[in-house]
Amino acid sequence: MILPVVAYGHPVLKRVAEEIDNNYPELQKLIDDMFETMYHSEGVGLAAPQINKSIRLFVIDASPFVENYPEAKDFKKVFINPEIIEYSEECWTFREGCLSLPDMNEDVVRPSKITINYLDENFIEHEEEYDGICARVIQHEYDHLEGKVYVDRVAPMRKMLLKNKLRGISEGNVDVDYKMIFPNKRRR
Repeated sequence: MILPVVAYGHPVLKRVAEEIDNNYPELQKLIDDMFETMYHSEGVGLAAPQINKSIRLFVIDASPFVENYPEAKDFKKVFINPEIIEYSEECWTFREGCLSLPDMNEDVVRPSKITINYLDENFIEHEEEYDGICARVIQHEYDHLEGKVYVDRVAPMRKMLLKNKLRGISEGNVDVDYKMIFPNKRRR
């Protein structure tokens, strides 16, 4: 089932998400629905807060990046209760977008390598190191679990210049091909 994506300005996107356990109701269905929603929206990642669930879960399929980033091949994963335990000092800039901030892309500086501890969909624990585009996508989705969106990482002056555009998104002044929930949509 395709789920609506919450837009910038929704309070769930500012909350630190809660951990879950393997008794979370209908978890496999939720994961399947998140992948379906992500593919329908042409995203490469989707975090549970983006579908109005404040839980520590995100899904990724970075295969759309494979042409420029071979490491993205077959990089399809589920991350439950993740914790990034190490960041590299070396950083790189990449133009990011987000399903909760449609029609926007901004340059974001992030560490180029991370180590993450997480549970997969079978609640098997993993500790893995990622770099390049895979580390980038993980960090973007992880931010959602920490109550952040990528524009929180742009320079303050740049964010100020984006203020009207961000307000427009929260009010529903965007044209998207997927269902969205707008926190401040004005009645017309």
